[in-house]
Amino acid sequence: MATGIICLVLLMICIFGIKSYAKRLSHGCCGSGGDTVKKGKPKDRDKSHYAHTYRMEIEGMTCSNCSTRVENALNGQDGCYAQVDLGKRTAWLYTKLPLTEKEAREIVRKAGYRVHSFQCLIEK
Repeated sequence: MATGIICLVLLMICIFGIKSYAKRLSHGCCGSGGDTVKKGKPKDRDKSHYAHTYRMEIEGMTCSNCSTRVENALNGQDGCYAQVDLGKRTAWLYTKLPLTEKEAREIVRKAGYRVHSFQCLIEK
């Protein structure tokens, strides 16, 4: 009896895993349905206009749509300019005003990802 229940549970786990994998194949890793996320551009892209530089390692980015979502979330903040490198899973954030680690983590979290590490590199 117990063996039958265990086998049934394992079968259900396998079915769920296969369905999840099939969904990722057909809709992309972040459920985009094959649609490309449009990259937003900040008003000011001259790095010399930004007094603060931060480096963040981001967890959960697996495709270009993911990195674009993170970049758009950061660039959507006033006085921020971000560049995201998907290959290194890193975001470089340039800000005109200081930004706390908590604020940066919240912006990335709302986009659906997680900051693994946060470093303040330059404060002018």
